[in-house]
Amino acid sequence: MNEGWRAHRFAPKPGTKLCTLADVPDGDGRALLFGDAKNGFGVVVFRVGDRAIAYHNACPHFGLPLNVSERFIIYAGRVYCANHSAMFRIDDGFCEEGPCKGDALTPLPVDCAGGMVVLAEDP
Repeated sequence: MNEGWRAHRFAPKPGTKLCTLADVPDGDGRALLFGDAKNGFGVVVFRVGDRAIAYHNACPHFGLPLNVSERFIIYAGRVYCANHSAMFRIDDGFCEEGPCKGDALTPLPVDCAGGMVVLAEDP
């Protein structure tokens, strides 16, 4: 796991409540921003059934968010970067197609006990 994200000025700390699982429709994602709009740290939480999967919301190609406004382009277990159409598997963040093929999203460890999605300590 790429731990460099933890050094970001606005990266959330372990124990930070991100959202509830009910806040994210099954098969969709929710964007969160910590800090200011210009230099903040983006997080995306995806819901797959009763699981939450989180990543730094930054495409490895140019570091831009995957979403446009609040919407994500999701199809067949994959999320598409709205800026350059890179295609990432939601389960593991691996880029299957696009300008950063073979790279991956940076995963963030989360727990979702009791329906609350919380940034976890490293596994």
